[in-house]
Amino acid sequence: MNKANQELAALFASMAGLLASRVENPYKVKAYQRAADSLRNLQEDIGAYADRGELRTIPGIGKELANKIQEFLATGRIRAYEELKTPLPDSVREWIDLPGFSEPIVHDLFFRLGMTTWDDLEALAQSHLLRTLPGLGARSGEILEAIRVKRRVSLEP
Repeated sequence: MNKANQELAALFASMAGLLASRVENPYKVKAYQRAADSLRNLQEDIGAYADRGELRTIPGIGKELANKIQEFLATGRIRAYEELKTPLPDSVREWIDLPGFSEPIVHDLFFRLGMTTWDDLEALAQSHLLRTLPGLGARSGEILEAIRVKRRVSLEP
């Protein structure tokens, strides 16, 4: 197996492990595992498939994973992997306890939207844009109240 195939297989296997440890969607975890297995078994360089526009002909490689492979071939890295392996700061990790929040939602707020403070989060909730996040089950008012309570508790001596 060539170097790029080997590196991508290792990256996808690692991503599967990180997603599993965060109790992410089991189908997503399996998709990364299957992609890693397919890449390990490829006889031809992954770059050749990409050059011919045939990445999605590889078993287990759909649109999202094909885009990640293209990103890797172009840059030598996969941003989503970098984000997965980078832990959330403790101050942001506290948000997981808010109603309707989960680690993937908080991860998205921090890495994709650049939210780093309680003020950022409160402003987003007040703008009602928070409810546009997929998977967020709580209402803005409920979240705002929880943020205010959490901030009061953290300010107490």
